[in-house]
Order: sequence, then structure tokens, then C-alpha cells
Amino acid sequence: MRRFPREFADLLSPRGQRILDGKSRAERGLFTRSNRYFANFSNLIRRESADACMRLLDEHLYDSLSIEQSRIPPESITEMEENYTESLPKTIHIKTAFFRKRNARSYLAAERIGLLRMMRSESFSLFAETITGLKLNRELGVQVSCYEPGDYAGPHNDHHPEDELFKDGFVDFHVMFTNNAVAHHYLVYEEKGHLSKIVDINVQGGVSVYRLPFWHYTTPLAAKPGRQKEARRWLLLGTFQINTGGAGKT
Repeated sequence: MRRFPREFADLLSPRGQRILDGKSRAERGLFTRSNRYFANFSNLIRRESADACMRLLDEHLYDSLSIEQSRIPPESITEMEENYTESLPKTIHIKTAFFRKRNARSYLAAERIGLLRMMRSESFSLFAETITGLKLNRELGVQVSCYEPGDYAGPHNDHHPEDELFKDGFVDFHVMFTNNAVAHHYLVYEEKGHLSKIVDINVQGGVSVYRLPFWHYTTPLAAKPGRQKEARRWLLLGTFQINTGGAGKT
């Protein structure tokens, strides 16, 4: 595979295709049939396709990524005046591309391999709609990130009260690729007011869907012994505004 297919559907496993077609009742309309706000699935993309996607990302996009990082501010400790009043802003260290500038190296590289076309395809949006049951605005935001050993995203909630489009919530749709040099990588998220749920996101050809905002964090990626230079996990991210005028395909 020299380019990503035109349609996301062309990557799907038989199970993934059944979900897209609305034929898997247990895996459709998840966010309209309950109070659920997160779902994680493995094996929704054919293994050979997932491996080919990762090769394309490694060979054509990796070198154009930028480091996104935000450290723990020292004043979060030094300026405290009372114990147990600490406050931690979002901290992060990953490589990423936001695709905001058409002349950026990452944008041009993603266009050459057909990545942006696939992420903006009808079946990419339809899959997110079908699995959540929510009607989504097809003018999505796209981003690609790459986690390597030690990369993480600290506790945050992705609430944007100042943004008219997203202040009442939105959907993030993650497509995940990983290699066998990764030992583990987890997402921890809230349930009943505690960061008590944990899920394995070190899955090749997996999908996660979030109805934000809610508290969560991504643990530092850990490599298998002696394989630190190889270990990578890629994330294709589509962000959708929820169309409150009606539900999606359930």
C-alpha cells in the first residue's frame, strides 16, 4: 500500500464493516442508549492494512512532526501557600501534526500519502456517527500524533467553555496503530468522580471514541527492554462538533 485508501471503510475488518453498516447492534448508538461517554475497540482494522498504515506514517510523516510539550510549572509547588491546594495544568509530551497550514511539511506529506483525504472521507465520519448514535458535523478537525517511550498526556478534561462550537461537548474519534516494540500504554479516565477506569490503548488497528469533556490521562508509553528506539504508537484523531438537531444512525 503506497497511499491511504480514499475511504476509511477500505481499511476495516469484517467486524469493523458490520459496525459501519449498522449491523452490530451491541456496538452502535452507544452514547444515545446510555450515559456512556467512552468506548474502546480492538481489531476493527484488518491487520495487514494496519501494518501498512503504520509503515506509511513511519516513512512519510514522522520526520515532519513537531514536538508538543508542556512541563509541570515549578510555581505549582513554589507558590503554594497552603497544603492540599495544589493545581496542575495540562502537561504533555508527544510528537504531533495539527494540519493548520497547507504549506507546512506535515500537511504536504499527509496529502501526498492520501491521509487527509481518508480522514475527511464519508465513511470516517459515518463510522463515528454510527458507533456513537450522535449526529455529527462533517466539518471535522484532524490531527495526527505519535507517542514514543516516555510520551504522555497528563490529567485534563478537554472542556472549552469559551468556544461556542464545543462548549457543550464534542466527539473525538481515535484510530490507533502500534508496533510490537511497545510494552504498554494505557488510558485512565474518570468514573463516579474518581480516576478509576483504565483501558489498554496499545492495540494495532483499534478505535476509541470519546464524548468530551471528562477527566482522563494517557500514561507514559513504555517500550519492551532493548527496543526503546523502535517503540511507537500512532493516533489519527478526528474531532467532531455534535449536531444537536438530531441523532445519528442507530
